[in-house]
Amino acid sequence: MPLTDLKLSEIFDPADKARWLEQVAADLKGKAVENLRWRSPEGFDLDPYFTSEDLASLNLSEIRSAQIFGRTPGWLNIPEVTPADETETNRQLRDLLTRGADGFLLNLADRDVRRIDWARLLNGLRLSDTPVWFRVSGQAGSLMDLLKNLLPYQLKGGFLDDDPESVARASQASLDSPLFRTIGIETDRFHNEGATAVQELAFGLGALVDRYDHLTEAGLKLDELLSKTMVTVAVGPSYFTEIAKIRAFRVLWLRLLGQYGVSESRPLFLLGRNSAFHDAAATPYVNMLRATTEAMSVVIGGCDALTVHPYDAVFQKPDAFSERIARNLSLLLKEEAQLDKVLDPAGGSYFLETLTHRLTESAWQLFLKVEAIGGLAKAAEHGFVQEELDASFRAGTEAVENGRVLVGVTKYRHDEAPAAGDSAPGPATVSPNRRLAEGFE
Repeated sequence: MPLTDLKLSEIFDPADKARWLEQVAADLKGKAVENLRWRSPEGFDLDPYFTSEDLASLNLSEIRSAQIFGRTPGWLNIPEVTPADETETNRQLRDLLTRGADGFLLNLADRDVRRIDWARLLNGLRLSDTPVWFRVSGQAGSLMDLLKNLLPYQLKGGFLDDDPESVARASQASLDSPLFRTIGIETDRFHNEGATAVQELAFGLGALVDRYDHLTEAGLKLDELLSKTMVTVAVGPSYFTEIAKIRAFRVLWLRLLGQYGVSESRPLFLLGRNSAFHDAAATPYVNMLRATTEAMSVVIGGCDALTVHPYDAVFQKPDAFSERIARNLSLLLKEEAQLDKVLDPAGGSYFLETLTHRLTESAWQLFLKVEAIGGLAKAAEHGFVQEELDASFRAGTEAVENGRVLVGVTKYRHDEAPAAGDSAPGPATVSPNRRLAEGFE
């Protein structure tokens, strides 16, 4: 019989995990197998390999159904733009649509939306076809009124606004546009303080509950709010952990809806961003590599939209080159890696299924602890959230001090132009509260 006609099970004898351990112990020649295990920043030990036996104790149906529920393969390429002159920004947005963008995130956090010429800024853009998200500071309600007067049709996109009163007003006014997501929860604010994956998941879930509590107290129904929810998650360079983190958030979302007793669940709309916390000003081109693996993690994990900030955004205003490289990362992962052709490409991996389970359960327990305090806002008032984030940040910094490598910062460093402090075209457009590399640059 030709070798190609044989099944592997007919060539090799079955081997359970115990036999693998025996072989590993023999190969180590007396060294302990435990030396190959490593402890994650989230606080649990991980084996060097996994088998199908490791899945026996997992609720795989919960994990896998959450990844495919209400979803189709692919994601939207959403560059972030900070508008200046309305006419020039409009030209830029329309040009971006010809160069691979599917929509936009407009950063208006420092602008008075009432002083913007919206007819000129959005000229030629139909928000029923091109989704546009607006980052605003306490102005979602005012901007919603302006948009409804200018664009009398159903909108796509939404708001990122932390002000609960403004969000409630915008949500009520946009009920006739169910795909305009006025409830934007940004877990990257925890990530950029140094949060572990578990903390980012738990605190993000807590922020979502606090927001829902406020909106339902304002008279809105939970069923009306589910389709108007978007969660933004930052993704760092810990490749497999970040894949599992995205998958875990979908599990936690459906579990949360179950606790609310929602009769008809909705899929979570999730926007992934590359990490600013892990970017470096020293050897800045290495940030391109970080952004690539981070973008891969978030699309393999299963995002609905992807925003990649340019490699130089943490220390200067990006130029046309860095913006093009950032925008094209999404295109490369679609057109060349073909990652938009498969729904849940991580499904079935013994390691990733196990890691998704552990992140889910650890985050759920931390979330319940936050809720026992009285919710995320109360936990923050009591100092619990900041204490957790500070401890994680210290642990990350100490790991670098004790030998963990930051490529291009603590090892393989070659300071390149442009570097922080050089003549740059403008101020940084991404300013996290903390950066891991900052103290070592």
